[in-house]
Amino acid sequence: MDDSDLFKVRREKIEALAASGVETYPNDAKVTHLSRQILDAYGQMDNEALEKVEERFAIAGRIMAIRNFGKGAFIAVQDRKGRIQVFIRKDKVGDEVFALFKSLDVGDIVHLTGRIFKTRTGELTIEAEGLRLLTKCLRPLPEKWHGLTDVEIRYRKRYLDLTVNPKVKEVFEARSRIIQFIRTFLHDRDFLEVETPMMQPMAGGAMAKPFKTHHNALGQDLYLRIAPELYLKRLVAGGMERVFELNRNFRNEGVSTLHNPEFTMMEFYMAYATYEDLMTLTEELICGLVLEIFGTLKVTYQGTELDFTPPWTRVSVKEALVKYAGLDPAGLEDREKAVREAEKRGILFEGKEPIGKVLMGIFDEVVEQKLIQPTFVTQYPLEVSPLSRKNSRNPEFVDRFELYIHGREIANAFSELNDPADQKNRFLMQLEQREAGDEEAHGMDEDYIMALEYGMPPTAGEGIGIDRLVMLLTDSPSIRDVILFPHMRRRDAGEPSKTEGDEETKRS
Repeated sequence: MDDSDLFKVRREKIEALAASGVETYPNDAKVTHLSRQILDAYGQMDNEALEKVEERFAIAGRIMAIRNFGKGAFIAVQDRKGRIQVFIRKDKVGDEVFALFKSLDVGDIVHLTGRIFKTRTGELTIEAEGLRLLTKCLRPLPEKWHGLTDVEIRYRKRYLDLTVNPKVKEVFEARSRIIQFIRTFLHDRDFLEVETPMMQPMAGGAMAKPFKTHHNALGQDLYLRIAPELYLKRLVAGGMERVFELNRNFRNEGVSTLHNPEFTMMEFYMAYATYEDLMTLTEELICGLVLEIFGTLKVTYQGTELDFTPPWTRVSVKEALVKYAGLDPAGLEDREKAVREAEKRGILFEGKEPIGKVLMGIFDEVVEQKLIQPTFVTQYPLEVSPLSRKNSRNPEFVDRFELYIHGREIANAFSELNDPADQKNRFLMQLEQREAGDEEAHGMDEDYIMALEYGMPPTAGEGIGIDRLVMLLTDSPSIRDVILFPHMRRRDAGEPSKTEGDEETKRS
C-alpha cells in the first residue's frame, strides 16, 4: 500500500475504536518513570533480583517497532530519554486490551503499566499489565531499516527527523547545554542578562542588509535587528557595566551551510576592559566549554583535529595576508598594488573601495579558509570597523579581533569607540559608502551619538555565533543541522538562491 492507502486504513482503525467506546485522544495519562530511569536503576539486576521488585511502572511514548508472536508481542517504546522494550501477552492483559493492541501501528503513542523482568537474551523489559492508546499515528513513519535520510525532508519535517534519528536529538540537547554553560560562565563573572528590541527604527550594529516591515499604529518603518550592539552599549552608558544578550538576529541575505537568515548570537559588553582582555576571556570560555563536553582540549571536527590548548595563535590582518595569501608586504600599503593582487586571485573591485576593504576582500576569499586551529586575527582596517576604537599607535587600524576556527569566523570583538565626535564622523563615512551603493553601510543613529555624549566608559564588546560554535562542538557539517527549523525556500517557489550569505557574527 502507498501512504494514502495506509492513511485511510489507519483512519478507519481510529474511527472503529471511537465507535466501540474507546477514548481515542485521552489527556489523563500519568507517567511515573522514563525509559532511561528504569534502565539505569534496574539494568544490572538479574531476574532473581527483579522478581523482588514490587513496584509497578507507568511509561508513555511512541511505538517504534512491533514483533508479533500470535498471542504475544514485543514492542519498542520511545520517550524523550530513549527506548525500552515492552512485552504484551494476551493472557496477562486480557482479551479487550489485547484487541486494542492489535489495532496499534508503529508510530502510535501509548501508555503502558507493568512490572519489569529480563528476557532470555538479557534485555530489561516491561511486562505489560495495562495499555492505552493516547494518540494515533495516521501517517506511517519513514521506512524502518533506512530511517529518514533525505536531507531536505529532514529539515522540512524536523518532527520526523527527531522521531526516527536519535542522534539529531542529541545535537539539540548539546546545544542547550552549551547555551546554559555560557550563561553560567557570564553570570559567575557578574554579567547581567538583558533583552533589547528585535524591531528597531534603524538597522545598526553590523554591516548587513536588514528585513524591513511597517508598524501601522506608529506609522513608521521598522527593521528586524541585524545586531543588538547599539542598544547594549546604551545600557553600558546607563551604568550597566557588564551586560550580555543571547539574541536572535535577522539578515536579509543568502543561505548556505554557514548562513541562515535568522541566527543566534551571544553578545556581551564589559566596561573598563580592552579587546585584549576579551581574547583571554574568550579562551577561558571556549576552553572551559570544550572540557565540559569532551573532557579534553583536542576535538575532531569533520575529520580534522582541533587543538584548543591555550594560548591560541594571534596574527594581524596584514601578517595573515602575507603568510596565508602570499602578498608582498609592499602591496599592503598601496591601493593599486592591492587591487592588482586581488585581481590575480579573481577578486574584482569597482575602483571606489578604500584599501582596507580591498585587503579584507582578499582576506575573506583566501585567508579565512586556511585558519584551521583557533586563531585570533587582530588589527583590522578602520574602513571596515565603524564602531571600533582606533589604535592609539596606528589610527589606520582599530583595536579589534576576530576568532577563526576551522576556517570560520566564530567571534568578533573590539574595544568600543566611545568618542561621540569620532563616532559621528564614522557614521558620516558610512553614509558616503551607502550613497555610493553599499546597502550594508550604517545609517546615522543620532540617539546613539547622544548616548555617547552623556558618556560611555571605556568598554570592550564581543559577539559569538552560537550556531557555528554548536556546529564545531557537535561535529555538524551544516548550520541547518543545529537549527531546529532552518529557513528553506517553499517547494512551489522555484529554484533556491545561489547567493552567498553574510557573516553571521559580523558586527562591524
